[in-house]
Amino acid sequence: MGKLYVVGTPIGNLEDLTPRAARVLGEVSLIAAEDTRVTRRLLSHLGLHTPMVSFNEHNQHQRLPALLEALGSGGVALVTDAGMPGVSDPGAELVSQAAAAGFPVEAVPGVSAVTTAMAMSGMSGDEFLFLGFLPRKARERRARLQELTRSTHTLVIFEAPHRLQVTLKDILAVLGDREMSVCRELTKFYEEVFRGNASEALTHFREPRGEFVLVLRGAAPSPTDDGPAPDQLEDAAGWLASLRQEGVRAKDAVAQVSEATGMTKNRVYQMWVESGRTAG
Repeated sequence: MGKLYVVGTPIGNLEDLTPRAARVLGEVSLIAAEDTRVTRRLLSHLGLHTPMVSFNEHNQHQRLPALLEALGSGGVALVTDAGMPGVSDPGAELVSQAAAAGFPVEAVPGVSAVTTAMAMSGMSGDEFLFLGFLPRKARERRARLQELTRSTHTLVIFEAPHRLQVTLKDILAVLGDREMSVCRELTKFYEEVFRGNASEALTHFREPRGEFVLVLRGAAPSPTDDGPAPDQLEDAAGWLASLRQEGVRAKDAVAQVSEATGMTKNRVYQMWVESGRTAG
């Protein structure tokens, strides 16, 4: 029986690939790559010729049976173009199905744009929310940001260059002129880390190029907000417990309780997570 290796790859600088990852990529029978052209450059850098097959958001469901079959006779490495598979990238479904089928799954950790940007921002990473890419449609994007207006967590967002300006405008309009850092082309030759506020970032990146990670300071706690009353918390907790027993999805349960109680979705979601730990 083969093993599935979830391998982290460099987000830019090829020297960031770990020796262990290089060894695994050379030992497995097959590599499932988000884009075989990108992974081929990495393999060429290592002097490796391991067979590859594409595995991405467009073909992952069709590829799954063949990859599970391949695991029956040898090791398979799962990689994306950059960073860790499954983090705003394909891979979660393969990991889930391989584990369910009884195949061992092993992580070979590597660089992450999320934690790299967080470390470079100069803001606290004790508690942060990773949002991936915000919705492409303006109305949905602003609605998502609206949900986060009171969140005190640091926010981490991926963004493409052609959408950076509109996203910064929406951040400014919905969240205000927040302190933020904008990390561009992390670990690459043209790496840049801008630190300032949203309006300054909007001016600075007039013609954005490259890949971006935005890190925004969370909202300041309101000194007048004493939070939900104890009886409200008790009612919400009981409601969430009932919904969990009924098999309601987290997203739907949180929305239902938030709307009925007036509590923020972030607070209700925190209660959902905490109740899950208690139940476990």
